[in-house]
Amino acid sequence: MTQDDFDRLQALMASRAGFRLGRDRIHLAEHRLTPVARREGFDGVDDMLASLWAKPVASLGWAVIEALLNPETWFRRDRAIFDTFANELLPAIGRARPEGLVRVWSAGCSNGQEPYSLAMGALDAGANAEIVATDLSQRAVDRGRSGVYTAFEIQRGLSARKMLNWFDPADEAWVTKPALRDAVRFARHNLLDPPADAARFDVIFCRNVLGEMDPQKRGQVVDGLERRLVDDGVLVLGADERIDADTVAFRPVNGRRGLFVKAPSAVSRAA
Repeated sequence: MTQDDFDRLQALMASRAGFRLGRDRIHLAEHRLTPVARREGFDGVDDMLASLWAKPVASLGWAVIEALLNPETWFRRDRAIFDTFANELLPAIGRARPEGLVRVWSAGCSNGQEPYSLAMGALDAGANAEIVATDLSQRAVDRGRSGVYTAFEIQRGLSARKMLNWFDPADEAWVTKPALRDAVRFARHNLLDPPADAARFDVIFCRNVLGEMDPQKRGQVVDGLERRLVDDGVLVLGADERIDADTVAFRPVNGRRGLFVKAPSAVSRAA
């Protein structure tokens, strides 16, 4: 892969997906794009990119973007936040909602481990929760919807009890039980795009997403999250993620890493 190709990939990722591709990741990019080139019938990555630059095709462009996204995730990643969700957020918000229904959005759900972790907590607690999971990658959404995971994936973050409670072994894989799979609704969504509907959520998980975004796009995504969150809702970011100081939509919850609520100015603006 030439430096010019990599520069053009960086521009493609930033404009279409909002993500930045570090200049030190050229070799990783080539490694990830090699199977895409093979699957699409090209002799190699260079041939595939030459074809894409000469005649941009949306399907090929998105296949390239999806391959370059960071899919790293696991069940109950940073498990303390899932305990907080099940033991504190769900009961508190549920008491203030008709029929106790809490609407949850897992934004940037990757292969589905996060929303299924949220669903396990809700079902174990007997809470009335509606969980929507979205990702930019259609392949990730399809994978999450299938509910099928390898033995390595299923053991990464789950206790033996939770594995057996919520998954069934199938050959060399593990499959979500119907009650867990039915608790999550998957859909593809680009956080840079306007929402497909007017739905608003009581809790939004958008963890380990903003930190990898292009700074010029990050504010746009934060504004979109603010519009989708109810005024007394909670935004959950990664434990080490912060919202830019010049963004007035949210303020951190004291003593709770990764938890944010709407700033008073955002609530009054909405009113």
